[in-house]
Amino acid sequence: MRCPCLSGETFDHCCGPLLAGGFAPTAERLMRSRFTAFARGDEAHLLRTWHPSTRPAVLDLDPAVRWTRLEVLATERGGPFDRDGVVLFEAFHRDASGSGSMRERSRFVREGRAWLYVDGTPG
Repeated sequence: MRCPCLSGETFDHCCGPLLAGGFAPTAERLMRSRFTAFARGDEAHLLRTWHPSTRPAVLDLDPAVRWTRLEVLATERGGPFDRDGVVLFEAFHRDASGSGSMRERSRFVREGRAWLYVDGTPG
């Protein structure tokens, strides 16, 4: 099965191991896994990979929203030896009212081996 993040890899070789608790080597890989978690409704992965300083107590994902495509537009830092990084992306979705997208500039930090999502601003 092709990975929902559209990396070109299969789910088992891309986001699957991260959703199962593995560590992302880069901020972009974490961003891709978080998109996949939204697409699959995996609230546990989203909360686990959210920095404690900004993590909500609970998530309320809308099951009527279908996340269909991710485009990574740019990255700043976020490599295996960086402590922080930024990923600019656009995520496309469909729901009962039609199709749409959201663009975000997401900030990440690396603590130990784990990349964590901090926050995002409209991109």
